[in-house]
Amino acid sequence: MIWDVLNFIGTIAFAMSGAIIAMEEDYDILGFYVLGFTTAFGGGAFRNLFIGIPIENIWTQNYLFVVAFLTITLIFLIPGRLLSYWNKWGIFFDAVGLAAFAIQGALYAVQAGVPLSGVIAAATLTGSGGGILRDVFAGRKPMIFRAEIYALWAAMGGLTIGLGLINGAWEIGVLFISIVTLRMLSVRYKWRLPRHSTTT
Repeated sequence: MIWDVLNFIGTIAFAMSGAIIAMEEDYDILGFYVLGFTTAFGGGAFRNLFIGIPIENIWTQNYLFVVAFLTITLIFLIPGRLLSYWNKWGIFFDAVGLAAFAIQGALYAVQAGVPLSGVIAAATLTGSGGGILRDVFAGRKPMIFRAEIYALWAAMGGLTIGLGLINGAWEIGVLFISIVTLRMLSVRYKWRLPRHSTTT
């Protein structure tokens, strides 16, 4: 049940994120679907490759492809003038997708019996992999490397799950809310990881 809910939430959130980026870039309808599907399922593909799960398992999630398709279509039909709301809500949807897929990726890795380092990596890749592909396909610098703290929250979620500190549905709910909140606080207060100084 928890697995299905996280999958559902993450798919909708990241499909919306990819479609809105396509809207920003003035892509045609094909571009909407490419970016939307890439964002929604790219992280899972990365995760499967990393922990040795057959990548074709992604294609068994038929209902999620329908959910993503309907979500992307809805965004395509929204008037472009509403794009201004992206600055307010788009980051939120991205944070929701990050949290849902990071947790889902970590749980998947634990179930597969991978070590702690693999659980952390699976959480990070599942949570941010789709966003990396989205930004590359859109010709942008991946947000994970330049924006406010992003993937770190996914990694911390994976660490928490990998250490066995999360043992029930309500604890997963708290972790989900925590990751979303920390990501939004990162944006609000412009928290960033240290950068190399280019000043002389």
